[in-house]
Amino acid sequence: MERVLLHCCCAPCSLSCIDPLKAEGIEPVAFWYNPNIHPWKEYEARRDCLINYAAEIDMRILIDEDYGLREFVRAVADDINNRCQYCYSHRIERTARYAAEHNFTAFTSTLLASIYQNHDAIKAAAEYYAEKYGVEFLYRDFRPNFRAGNQRARELGFYMQKYCGCIFSEEDRYIKKINRDKAKFAEKIIKE
Repeated sequence: MERVLLHCCCAPCSLSCIDPLKAEGIEPVAFWYNPNIHPWKEYEARRDCLINYAAEIDMRILIDEDYGLREFVRAVADDINNRCQYCYSHRIERTARYAAEHNFTAFTSTLLASIYQNHDAIKAAAEYYAEKYGVEFLYRDFRPNFRAGNQRARELGFYMQKYCGCIFSEEDRYIKKINRDKAKFAEKIIKE
């Protein structure tokens, strides 16, 4: 049987990947490495939900614990609008390197399940690091399973995040409200 390391960004996205892999006869090993997720309570909620789910389905999980707020912010601060490329590359590189160092046959990622992420950029990063570290990238387009996976996650009572993970994506989530408030308060003088 093929030994596949599955980088997992969260339990809901993992639902879109695990069952299709198992249907192919692959028992993936989950790999948690997400120093892009902030703030801490968000990071903790996603990590712990994945740990609990892995235990429920008897899936092996490896935790590379690195909250990484300062490193992530330093890495993207000069180009916040293009932060996703760093985020994909950084996590995929760590996954590929770990897979190679620990004799996995291949690696893949739940990032390939999200309809909100740049699929081509994720795939390109994975192909690059697969070649660099000499380990196979098991490419699957898991996006067709995304909605059903999220529905199942809700039914199972999983923690469901509202943004991709980084603090800047949380700001993007609220940008319309932020701009409305900015306009609203620009017209008023607040008396102390």
